Amino acid sequence: MKWITRERAMVDRIACPWLITRFIDQNPEFVFVPSGEVHKAARELGAIPFDVEGAELNHFHENGKEYVTFDAFIRKYRLEDPALTTLAEIVRSADAHDRELIPEAEGLKAIATGFRLISRNDYENMSKQFPVYDALYEYCKSKVRAHS
Repeated sequence: MKWITRERAMVDRIACPWLITRFIDQNPEFVFVPSGEVHKAARELGAIPFDVEGAELNHFHENGKEYVTFDAFIRKYRLEDPALTTLAEIVRSADAHDRELIPEAEGLKAIATGFRLISRNDYENMSKQFPVYDALYEYCKSKVRAHS
């Protein structure tokens, strides 16, 4: 499937392609375009838009709390892995506007910012950051095991 979002990705827009690649779509194609062009390009390319205003897969509010696009993917695709739920808390804390800070979030935001600054484009940024999310996922699995 084709997936499309805004260019200049940082936290949520890198975490979501990681999640898609690892748990939803075995052969995804990602497209990054300027913010105002996402919906038009999605129609032209037959791509699924995410993390953009008006998309089904976007930030949402529930019970007075903001959730990020990573949460929307977990909900839509019924991913019930407790480690992904823990990872979602980190991504949300690093990305949401009304975020509740958890310790790992500031580090993730700093790392994501740095990778965006040193990457030539969003594809290079993804390739550099996917190992970070692989490691965070393993960390989250160990946290879940320790609490069960």
